Amino acid sequence: MDRMTSPPETAAGRKPGLRLGLFVPFGLLVLVAALWTGGWFWARAKAAQETDAWIAREAAAGRTWTCADRAIGGYPFRLELRCAALRFARSDVAFSVGPVVAVAQVYQPRHVILEATGPFHVEQDGRIGDATWTGLEGSLHLTGDGFQRASLVVDGLKGQVSGAVPRPVAFTADHLELHARPTPGRFEGDGAIDLSTRVARAGVPLLDPILGGSEPADIALDATVTRATGFRTRPLPVEMEAWRAAGGEVELTKLSLAKGDRRVQAEGTVALDPEHRPAGRFEVRTAGLEGVIAPLIGAQLGSRLGGNGAALVGNLVGQFLGGGRRQEPEAPARPGTDEGRLRPLPTVRLADGRVMVGPFAIPNVRLDPLY
Repeated sequence: MDRMTSPPETAAGRKPGLRLGLFVPFGLLVLVAALWTGGWFWARAKAAQETDAWIAREAAAGRTWTCADRAIGGYPFRLELRCAALRFARSDVAFSVGPVVAVAQVYQPRHVILEATGPFHVEQDGRIGDATWTGLEGSLHLTGDGFQRASLVVDGLKGQVSGAVPRPVAFTADHLELHARPTPGRFEGDGAIDLSTRVARAGVPLLDPILGGSEPADIALDATVTRATGFRTRPLPVEMEAWRAAGGEVELTKLSLAKGDRRVQAEGTVALDPEHRPAGRFEVRTAGLEGVIAPLIGAQLGSRLGGNGAALVGNLVGQFLGGGRRQEPEAPARPGTDEGRLRPLPTVRLADGRVMVGPFAIPNVRLDPLY
C-alpha cells in the first residue's frame, strides 16, 4: 500500500498559504492609508470651497477679505490654511496682518488654532494703528450654533495709535490674554458673554503724568457683556447703536490695576446714554491715588478762591477721599493680595459726559460720544 503524500512545503517547512497571511495586515494598512488620503484631499477641497463661498458672501455684504498666496495643507492629520498676508476692507475700516496660519485637526475640526506673525496695521476714521509682537496665538472652540470658548494670547506687544488724535499714543505689554465664553445660565436669555483679560507690565507713557509714575502696570478685568449675541460684522456705529437700543450693559465683576505702589480695584456697571456716552456707577477702592485725585479736583475748585485756594481745597478733598483721614488698624491681608491697604472712594459715577467722585467732578475730563 502506497504512502499518502503531503503537500509540498517551503524550505522553512511552512505552507504557502501561511506566508500569504502575513501580508494581510500590511494590505489592510495600505488600504486604510489610501482611504485616509482620499478623505483628506476631499476635506481639503471642501474647505477650499467653503472658504471661497464665505469670501463671496462677505464681499456681497460690503466686506472684502484677501488671503495673499493662499495655501491649504497639513496632510495627514491637520488642515492648515496659510496666508502670506490677510487683508480686510470695509467702507469705514481696513486692516492687514500677516503671515497668518489657521489650523484644525482632522479629528477635531471645530477647534481652530490661529497664529499670526504680524505686523498689524489698521485705519479707521482718520486714525491709524500699528502693532507688532513676538508671539500671537488664538484659539476658537466652535459648536453647532455658536462658540464654546475663544482665547487670544499675545507676547511682546508694541504699538502706536496716530492720526485723528492730539498726538501719537504709544503702548506696550509684555503679556496679554483675552478669553470669552457664553455666560452659563444667561447666554440664551440675556445673550450674555463672559470676558476675562489679563495684561502684564503694560505701559502707556501718555498716561504716566496723570497716574503719577512711569512704572509698568498689571491689569486684570473680568466682566459680563449682555445683549452681545446681536453683534455682527457691521460698521462699529451700527453695532454700538443696536447694542445700546437692546439695553446692553457691561457688568464689571472685577477691575484691578497695579502700577508701582498705586492700586485700584473697581466693580460696577456701564452702558451708553442716549448721547452715546458711557454712563454708569462703580464702587472703587484705591491705595496711593489720593494724592493724584485730590489735586485734580482741588485745582479747579480752588482756582475760584484765588491765592492758596487750590491747596486748601485740595487738602480738604484729599481728606474726604481718605488720604488725610485717621487710618483705622488694618486687617491682616491675605498673601499676594492688597486687602487691608485699599481704601474705598465715594461712588464713582459717569453721567452727562462727566466723571464724578462723590459730589466732585474730575476737571477737564469730558466723556465724548463713542460714535
